[in-house]
Amino acid sequence: MSEESFDLVIRGQRVLAAAGTAPREVGVRLGKIAAIEPLGSGLHGADVIELADDECLLPGLVDTHVHVNEPGRTDWEGFASATRAAAAGGVTTIIDMPLNSIPPTTTVDGLKLKRAAAEDQAFVDVGFWGGAVPGNKTDLRPLHDEGVFGFKCFLLPSGVDEFPQLDAGELEADLAELKSFDALMIVHAEDSRTIDRAPHAGGPEYAKFLASRPRGAENEAIAEVIERARRTGARAHILHLSSSDALPLIASAKRDGVRLTVETCPHYLTLTAEEIPDGATAFKCCPPIREASNRELLWKGLQDGTIDCIVSDHSPSTLDLKDLENGDFAVAWGGVSSLQLGLSLIWTEARHRGIPLEQVVSWLSRKPAALARLTNKGQLAPGYDADFCIFAPDGTFVVDVTRLKHKNPITPYDGKALSGVVRRTFLRGQEIDGRTPRGRLLRRGGT
Repeated sequence: MSEESFDLVIRGQRVLAAAGTAPREVGVRLGKIAAIEPLGSGLHGADVIELADDECLLPGLVDTHVHVNEPGRTDWEGFASATRAAAAGGVTTIIDMPLNSIPPTTTVDGLKLKRAAAEDQAFVDVGFWGGAVPGNKTDLRPLHDEGVFGFKCFLLPSGVDEFPQLDAGELEADLAELKSFDALMIVHAEDSRTIDRAPHAGGPEYAKFLASRPRGAENEAIAEVIERARRTGARAHILHLSSSDALPLIASAKRDGVRLTVETCPHYLTLTAEEIPDGATAFKCCPPIREASNRELLWKGLQDGTIDCIVSDHSPSTLDLKDLENGDFAVAWGGVSSLQLGLSLIWTEARHRGIPLEQVVSWLSRKPAALARLTNKGQLAPGYDADFCIFAPDGTFVVDVTRLKHKNPITPYDGKALSGVVRRTFLRGQEIDGRTPRGRLLRRGGT
């Protein structure tokens, strides 16, 4: 084998490939994983990286729930800042949500504007969800043909006027349409009528805000999604599950053959309502962070397979929209900024629970890739993109919001001590340096 057989070779004692973690050598050619051999095989490359004793080689993470907000609300976030943050956290692929940008991605023209905004400033690979809103049923197939990975809808007001909610009948009609070309509907499942009957959220008390978004609102909406997915045979996905009460219903639907998948997010797995100070609107998100007992049941739902994957729901905003001066939970924008921190957040919790790193990486990489049908992402295996994260699982750091890469310096994790440090991130065999954007814009079924 010649010295130039591979563009890059990475060697280490802990390489997390599809068959598990072992001492291995990985050879990269033309941006793809071309060989995985036992350590000591002597693969040669133009560049060779020897992992330190405390480092693991992981597949790049896949985050299918990111609000980039560009164009239109680029002061909230943008493709350059969001993808730098992703890379700093070991994330090599994101899929951008169709709302909070102006225009939303509810038409092919909107998708083209989004792609034009992302072109030449993405540091990781970027795909796009389409949006399902009242009146755009005829836009769904053209968006699908243009390469969106599926369609997002809300069952209550989204928070932005340009992305209105579907009612149950519209949801079923759109699901039936998506079934005809086997597309995925991803759903923000909270029931607006239940929330309308709940107490008002006004003021700085977190307990009041929590009471204003009860578990029953999620449970009701999830039941609706399951019933409509059952009737149509379409694929449906529950976004950002926070109510553990819904787990038995979800498990039952899956056993019945309903084509249902479910995600949750780091904030629901690492934070608890009991520890949120009054007025701390950095913690506001919808559905909300719930009690410690609820958190424990979400972890059980992950471990038994009821919940499929973990994604960030990175939903940033400007500082003024968080109403930091008054700390009013009714006024503040709902969204948690965590795109850069997901692996360390989940690993910090998982290791205390005896959950191995391989399982964490599956939830954060392989499973989200499978959700989006990204067949060349999410695993360290021959033929896959050479997207890597070099991770030191025993390293520690304290979150400093001023050093995070996303645009606005606010996160509920500021000052939190975490385990696990992302040291380097590679996209198709090239290290992401934060200066040269090499990310590609992905289309469903290929680039």
